[in-house]
Amino acid sequence: MAKKRFDDSNCSVARALNQVGDWWSLLVVLHAMYGTRRFVDFQQELGIAKNILCDRLARLVDNGVLKKVDVGEHGSRFEYRLTEKGRDLFPVVIALRQWGNKWNPGSDDASLDLHDRTTGQPIQMVQVQNAEGEPITVRDVFVSASPVPGTKKDSA
Repeated sequence: MAKKRFDDSNCSVARALNQVGDWWSLLVVLHAMYGTRRFVDFQQELGIAKNILCDRLARLVDNGVLKKVDVGEHGSRFEYRLTEKGRDLFPVVIALRQWGNKWNPGSDDASLDLHDRTTGQPIQMVQVQNAEGEPITVRDVFVSASPVPGTKKDSA
């Protein structure tokens, strides 16, 4: 069975999953957020096979989530760094982390907590808010088609 792609889907979640939808890719992005840069470090920290890591890094670079930077002074040595597009995944990764801590905690109950670098305080739970900044849930929203900015439908 051929793998389905969602490039032409009107669902933004489906289109996003084309770029970062497998678990290895999201773990690579997470470790890049923690500061991992080199292939060998990703491999060691994730315990991932070289061929899988090579494929995921290439796809993340092709999709503009990571950039491959030559940092070698004596020969070629590359690092992978988050792009702005990759850094914009921060709230998504944090929301997944918080959801996992709540619904699938580790066996030893020793979850890794994130703290604000400036204050040292734990970060707040990621919340969806309405236009007034009040928390809302899935029961408070509905889906409607909206025109894409810059298209004919938007110019009305």
